[in-house]
Amino acid sequence: MIGKNIYDIRKRRGLTLTELAERAGIAKSYLSNIERNLNQNPSINVIEKIASVLEVDLKELLGSGDHKKETQMDSEWVEFVKELRDSGVEKDQIQEYKMLLDFIKWQNTKQG
Repeated sequence: MIGKNIYDIRKRRGLTLTELAERAGIAKSYLSNIERNLNQNPSINVIEKIASVLEVDLKELLGSGDHKKETQMDSEWVEFVKELRDSGVEKDQIQEYKMLLDFIKWQNTKQG
């Protein structure tokens, strides 16, 4: 899990295995073993170095891969908010829409 996360993030950052290893100050073979999950318990010190070079927090490296889903969902929410703004909805009106959605949700539970 951690190896795949490191690999995916490294690729997204456009870094080679050698570049990441050198910048993190660890052996290329050691990093390769981590990425291939041959070493599944690297020290926290090594993980912190890798996270620093990749400019991510430890949670992202240690995550279960849900980060992509969260990022996608976050971007969908951001797009939704932009659409609301572009259609003229102001921040203070959001509470009114929330009340409407709560009512619709309540109504659906009564019908179901």
